[in-house]
Amino acid sequence: MKVGIIGANGYSGAELIRILQLHPEVEMSIMASHSTSGQLITEQYPHLQGIAENRLEEINIDEMMGSADLFFFATPSGVSKNLIHRFIEQEIPCIDLSGDHRLKDCDLYEKWYKYSPAPESVLQKSTYGLPELFREEIKNSTLIANPGCYPTATLLGLAPLLKNKKIHMDSVIIDGKSGVTGAGRKASLATHFCEVNENIKAYKLGSHQHIPEMEQVIQAYSGAAATITFTPHLVPMSRGIMCTIYADLVEPMTTEDTLKLYQEFYHDEYFVRIRQENQWPATKEVVGSNYCDIGVTVDERTNRVMIVSVIDNVMKGASGQAVQNMNIMNGWDENAGLIITPVYP
Repeated sequence: MKVGIIGANGYSGAELIRILQLHPEVEMSIMASHSTSGQLITEQYPHLQGIAENRLEEINIDEMMGSADLFFFATPSGVSKNLIHRFIEQEIPCIDLSGDHRLKDCDLYEKWYKYSPAPESVLQKSTYGLPELFREEIKNSTLIANPGCYPTATLLGLAPLLKNKKIHMDSVIIDGKSGVTGAGRKASLATHFCEVNENIKAYKLGSHQHIPEMEQVIQAYSGAAATITFTPHLVPMSRGIMCTIYADLVEPMTTEDTLKLYQEFYHDEYFVRIRQENQWPATKEVVGSNYCDIGVTVDERTNRVMIVSVIDNVMKGASGQAVQNMNIMNGWDENAGLIITPVYP
């Protein structure tokens, strides 16, 4: 099957290329970029020499229509909402790695993203692409809203408790930490080496665009509304996200019982790995892979559960999950192209 990547010059686009060249069912037919069109992809990423030699094309919807059977949009938020509807009208499947099609409420998107929203008719067709929670919906969708990186780690960390109604919904606190690739490839003062090196800082407290995304999915999945507290931090590493999540239990549970709940919930999920009691995952242990590693404990003194969830933000938090969604949409082996051992150390 021919696939196209729009926004191939960013980190997520380059990661898609790395994964897809290993995929047994696809070939990359087009790579497009607005800012670097005309250049070879190897001019942007020399490490792809001998792997991908495509020339980046200008984004021209009319010319692209017949060039691929499925498109990945690895564009910044505010871009795909103006383009994807053209493909959906022609029933060409799309997977959007940006936030443009995650929020069903147009007003919420405008408030949190500061852009005008995608057409409401298109938003209602989009499926939230977190496979472990919404696999059946993904199978029948032509538009996937690939989850954000923080929400992926958080929602996978919370899902067993949400499903079994084990926590008070107004008590969820998320302490998130991300590597610098989460900010994209475009240079900025915030990601300047001297600003990031030997430093850790919180940002967007109470105003991060992933807050309404997480609340929307928590309600859709659990049936109960939630108001969460989320504090993201930038840490001096290239890849990785760690979310440490706290929530008050509805009734007392032991760590052993809680771990059993998680192990049973994720028993058949290849990409979610649950640690044994008193073992805590680290970001280095998932780098370059599509895994989400989770550790859980209960503080019986406070009747509070604590969850540590880690992912590679460019893989399970973006491109790897996008390929996982493509596999589900096409009825292929869900792991195709994604059997990648983490890079360690």
